[in-house]
Amino acid sequence: MKAITVTPRTSNSARLRDIPQPTLDDVPGGRGVLVKVLRVGLDGTDKEINAGEYGAPPPGSDFLILGHESFGVVEQVGPAVTEVAPGDHVVCMVRRPGDSIYDSIAMPDFTLDETYHEHGINLLHGFLTEAYVDEPRFLIRIPGELRRVGVLMEPTSVIEKGITQAFEIQRRMKVWRPERAAVLGAGTIGLLAAMALRLRGLDVSTFGLDEPPYLNSDLIEALGARYLSTKRVSLPDASKEFGPFDLIFEATGFSPLAFEAMGELGKNGVLVLSSVTGGSRTTEVKSDALNLGFVLGNKVMFGTVNANREHFEAGVRDLATCQAHYPGWLERLLTHPIHGLEKYEKAFEALGERGAIKVYVEVAPLE
Repeated sequence: MKAITVTPRTSNSARLRDIPQPTLDDVPGGRGVLVKVLRVGLDGTDKEINAGEYGAPPPGSDFLILGHESFGVVEQVGPAVTEVAPGDHVVCMVRRPGDSIYDSIAMPDFTLDETYHEHGINLLHGFLTEAYVDEPRFLIRIPGELRRVGVLMEPTSVIEKGITQAFEIQRRMKVWRPERAAVLGAGTIGLLAAMALRLRGLDVSTFGLDEPPYLNSDLIEALGARYLSTKRVSLPDASKEFGPFDLIFEATGFSPLAFEAMGELGKNGVLVLSSVTGGSRTTEVKSDALNLGFVLGNKVMFGTVNANREHFEAGVRDLATCQAHYPGWLERLLTHPIHGLEKYEKAFEALGERGAIKVYVEVAPLE
């Protein structure tokens, strides 16, 4: 069968390759599940791996199958599998358990291990292929009604983790009822964060670089949220009018804005950082004022990466609720479909196109 692979740490090495067909016997004990891949989303991580910036192949392999945003349908199950059945739509978790105590309690996203295993990223093959076999404990069922937007599940799990952790941390408050939120960034993660926060009843201000009107700003306003261009209004000025913000979700990839957000967080507020910034950018901050504000205001800042089953399942609920409250909204995020694995070069080109929200490869037609 076909797969899109890279030679990690080698720039622009993506290619279409023939690989062996997986079988149920790849998982011992009759616990294998054969999944036919339908769609795979691409993002900046895939682009950076193809650029040779990071990534590692599985042991014994000199290549890595790309793709961590999976969506597929179960074709066969082993005799000991009861959790899923042929015909079920599923997504697969990205990170796998290691050896720390958190891995042992199904929280590999909190691992203490220095080495981690992530499909399509590090030491595990990804999903940009025609089929894969895995264990049912790593598969999350997606209702058939969500099949057209199921490829959004993995990025949704990322924002679900951030928001869930914010509320979990604030259990320290006994009562925490956030009313106003800011989302920094209007890309895929920012849009999904705005969606989830609106579903929780918050007044949401989303900040993006581009001036409205354009698709992303229209999507924000369709949620009943507020879109603000940082070309027109600064975060501090917007905070005076629409804040103070009880929760800020940062998803820009621009690290200096994280420090600016620290200054605009309200008392008892939470700042969620989700950007992975691998550069060497520096910035000058008013450290005394920020420190004082956090101490006297009982504020919290934390980073969030990856997700576990809890967050994938929360994402299923929010996608279903979004479909009910905002029909058609999620489909509008799917801006750049690429039909067929053989057109993978177009998929990488689309990642850099203006107006791209979610680029995905349609490996096989939806049923």
